[in-house]
Amino acid sequence: MAGQLLPLELIDKCIGSRIWVILKNEREFTGTLLGFDEYVTMVLENVTEYEYSPEGRRETKLDQLLLNGNNVCMLIPGGEGPPPS
Repeated sequence: MAGQLLPLELIDKCIGSRIWVILKNEREFTGTLLGFDEYVTMVLENVTEYEYSPEGRRETKLDQLLLNGNNVCMLIPGGEGPPPS
């Protein structure tokens, strides 16, 4: 079928771009996607981690991150993360 784009092809097109990653737990990340494997384990750089708790949202800046693909719930290409609280 013409025009069909497979999930890993879409992620491949995002290499070098900003991406918003939402995990299954109370964490989200934004960063520049450097690479990934067939399990969607990702390497991100210039990362901001957003962690949610009853006390509110905490943001942590990281230079680089290796993220296990088993925990990924959703990927948003070009996403800049959650709106300011």
